[in-house]
Amino acid sequence: QVQLVESGGGLVQAGGSLRLSCAASGGTFSTYAVGWFRQAPGKEREFVTAISWRGGTTYYADSVKGRFTVSRENSKNTVYLQMNSLKPEDTAVYYCAAAARWGPVPQLMRGYDYWGQGTQVTVSS
Repeated sequence: QVQLVESGGGLVQAGGSLRLSCAASGGTFSTYAVGWFRQAPGKEREFVTAISWRGGTTYYADSVKGRFTVSRENSKNTVYLQMNSLKPEDTAVYYCAAAARWGPVPQLMRGYDYWGQGTQVTVSS
């Protein structure tokens, strides 16, 4: 069983930056792929980015490509999401999720086994 805790959310002005962290406990986190998803008010949860267990493979949603960067430090059981050039439309609750084995489409939520409780990111215009 893997427990995930997100942190680093907050209020930032448009154009600013935030770094989210996803800290894991339990299980062998270094063998899990990790995804970040977000859910804005009144909208469905959507894929943001994902990183393989070694960090060698990453995926990004088109809406964040070039602005967000995912990375991981397995020695610290932590995955990071660096968010730059933030826009008001990035406002959402951000969730990290861990997958023991990626399915054929890492962007799908059903491929993830464990989820954190989320951290709020609010970008003001």
